[in-house]
Amino acid sequence: MSLDAATRMLLNRQPLREEKLCLHMRAVTVAIRSNRPQLLDQLRHYFRHLPTERACASAPTMELMIVDQPPLQLDIPWREWKREAGKQGHKDAYVDGEGFRLIRKVRTGMLFLQSAKRAIAAGPCQRYCNQIVNFILNQQMNALQQRGWLICHAAAVEHDGRAIALAGFSGGGKSTAMLHLMADARWNFVSNDRLFLRRQPDGIAVEGVAKLPRVNPGTLLHNPKLRPILTDQRIGELEAMPADALWQLEEKYDVDVIDRYGNGRIHHQAQLAHFIILNWSHDSNDPTTIARVRLADRPQLLQAIMKSPGPFYQHRDGSFQRNDAPLPQADYQRVLATADLREVRGRVDFDDLYHYCNTELSR
Repeated sequence: MSLDAATRMLLNRQPLREEKLCLHMRAVTVAIRSNRPQLLDQLRHYFRHLPTERACASAPTMELMIVDQPPLQLDIPWREWKREAGKQGHKDAYVDGEGFRLIRKVRTGMLFLQSAKRAIAAGPCQRYCNQIVNFILNQQMNALQQRGWLICHAAAVEHDGRAIALAGFSGGGKSTAMLHLMADARWNFVSNDRLFLRRQPDGIAVEGVAKLPRVNPGTLLHNPKLRPILTDQRIGELEAMPADALWQLEEKYDVDVIDRYGNGRIHHQAQLAHFIILNWSHDSNDPTTIARVRLADRPQLLQAIMKSPGPFYQHRDGSFQRNDAPLPQADYQRVLATADLREVRGRVDFDDLYHYCNTELSR
């Protein structure tokens, strides 16, 4: 199948409006068109912290077409994209064409075409707007990785241009810890779940993606600034749940950083000052301890940091990420060799971590 044939199939004779939403994400500028102006308005509000006038004045490096329509049923031999260890369920399927990849979201029926200069989303896009946000951000993540940035499964905050990155094993609470730190107005949001690192002559540069925090209800329930996101009825239901069940609940909420924390609290670029690895446990009775570590001595901690580029990643040579490609552990060790790494062990205590970061690490 050719790229033009796949494009016609996904557009499905749906006319796109001439209006464009242009977003500049430093590594890439995207021009977005859709058949639904309401969807562009949603995206314009979501990404309102990004520059748009400058983006529209420059030639876009990536064209995105978003076609809101019922799910398309394609007779294609889909292949399953195997998820990372610890992840359950079948999430993505894919098929490769001539210079492009088609990806299908199994649960929602959304279809995505990824190629070097053109990207298309087709299906119930307005209903699943979060997947459209992710698709837009995949263009930023592709551009960063093609320029040598290393993807990490981590959140981050920054103060005065110096960042604290937070990674953790499954259920470690990196997003909760990050939002907990932001209660102090000195800390600004950098990234929630995808963080990019690149070694430079003056240290390790940090780049966050333009995605707002998307968290479980337990994070909202125990954070006074975020608790109002929940309805009174839902708060009562959540407070009646056992603690273990609450923290394992898969129910996501977006945290609008501007609405909750104010303007000027989003800074996507910084220099890495500290990298904290949350290796604590809700089941532990041991006191919370935080200590410096070296990856040379604790290489198993890399499992909490490394992240697969995923099925949307297209290399600079046009080839796509293989499903069975090993993660480049040596690259992570090289970039983080001189980083200040701290491991947190014992019981989960966000207040203790907050105090540590605001005393020991903010000097």
